[in-house]
Amino acid sequence: MSDAANWDEIVALIESVSSTPKMLTEAVRDVRATSQVMAALDAADMARHTRDLMTAATRAIAARRGPTEAELAFVEDLAVTRAQQGIPISEVLAAVHVAARRIWAETGVLARELAVDSALLLQAHELYDDWAEAVRQRLLAAHRAAVIPARLPHRDHDDEAIRRLLQGGSAAVLAAKDVGIGPDGVWVGVARDPEAIGWVRSCLTMPGVLGFDDGKLVLVASRMPSGGSGDGTPMGVAGPGEVRELPQLRRLASAAATASLTLGRAGTVHVADVAPVVALLDRPDLGATLVERHHAALASLGAHREAILDTVRLWLEHGRDANRAARAAFVHPNTVRNRVNALCSATGLDPGSTFDAVALWWLCRQASDAGPPPG
Repeated sequence: MSDAANWDEIVALIESVSSTPKMLTEAVRDVRATSQVMAALDAADMARHTRDLMTAATRAIAARRGPTEAELAFVEDLAVTRAQQGIPISEVLAAVHVAARRIWAETGVLARELAVDSALLLQAHELYDDWAEAVRQRLLAAHRAAVIPARLPHRDHDDEAIRRLLQGGSAAVLAAKDVGIGPDGVWVGVARDPEAIGWVRSCLTMPGVLGFDDGKLVLVASRMPSGGSGDGTPMGVAGPGEVRELPQLRRLASAAATASLTLGRAGTVHVADVAPVVALLDRPDLGATLVERHHAALASLGAHREAILDTVRLWLEHGRDANRAARAAFVHPNTVRNRVNALCSATGLDPGSTFDAVALWWLCRQASDAGPPPG
């Protein structure tokens, strides 16, 4: 048998399996068993979409090509339909995967029974994977385009939805169902500047929701928020986590936003990227103790106290590079070195030591925030 005939045999096998009513019924049953959201949909409608997707995939495999624009147009229609039904894109993609897995498993069994060339079957499966990835990307884009206008039609934010989500527990689970996220793999973003709503909204991934809580902008979404520099505005991010954990994720994201402001960072900043600073700023009592411990040393710096603290902090934040710190502080590099020596000599802290360097940074930050000593 020629290669072309062998390939035709593989294609015919896939087509016969994927179009069998019994197989379509079993594929839909698998999807409904793994997803409560998809289980609420009409089984015949799901079977029709599954058959149409596999028919398009089989044509692509037969021609050894990717999806055509006509096939992708059908995919877009499916994405819009599911978005209008309130079905999260994660559930749509999972349903396609589960149905295809069932069909390919049955195809493999039948291929072995018929002694079909396993290498050709593998090639066909690889072609399907390529086709499916292109379809996945179009599903994502079309679903998001359909959901964003539906989620934010008349206003920029939904404070009530955010309030319910941040209650945590079962209340959050119910609220999450209303906005089509969760129950796990959720992300929280917090920005302290309410004027940054335009940029924060551009970072919102769908399905998700944005609102104000305690004067801060808070977003909750099923994917990590993504954005540019934020025009100098930082947004702390925490996740992924469970819906029930949203209050804790919100606290971590807010702490990341504060730490980012302290470090002068902008854009989306995950809490893990600023964890040491979050930990230090979360213990002002220990920071105050550190300042008190070095009270005499700080007093000995006299009128230059604030300038020295700011310069040493910049020096540490710029990788202990005197030239970079000098540019940031608008002073000469030798001035930076002299001020570092003055503070280290007064406190006895060694910036070459990892923990002493941390203590120096914390001391500079806390002492500056506390202001000059009385008297």
